[in-house]
Amino acid sequence: MSTTDTVLLSVLTALLSIFFILCIAVVIIILKLLNSVRAVVAKADDVIDSVESAADTFKNIGGKISILNLIGNVFEMGKKKRK
Repeated sequence: MSTTDTVLLSVLTALLSIFFILCIAVVIIILKLLNSVRAVVAKADDVIDSVESAADTFKNIGGKISILNLIGNVFEMGKKKRK
């Protein structure tokens, strides 16, 4: 091999190694980003579940309160008729 071939091979080897190192760094950053996104999505899912359970609780309480209001109205009507 001539000197030119050796220099060219050395330069290409160096560039290829730099490229591989950069690719590995990018893959690591992407994996960390995906883990962060996964954590945020898990927290959002927990928030959605808690909001749904709170809405169900309010719905159930609303139904019970309406029944109590109905019973209260019946008693009020009875009181008005007695007066």
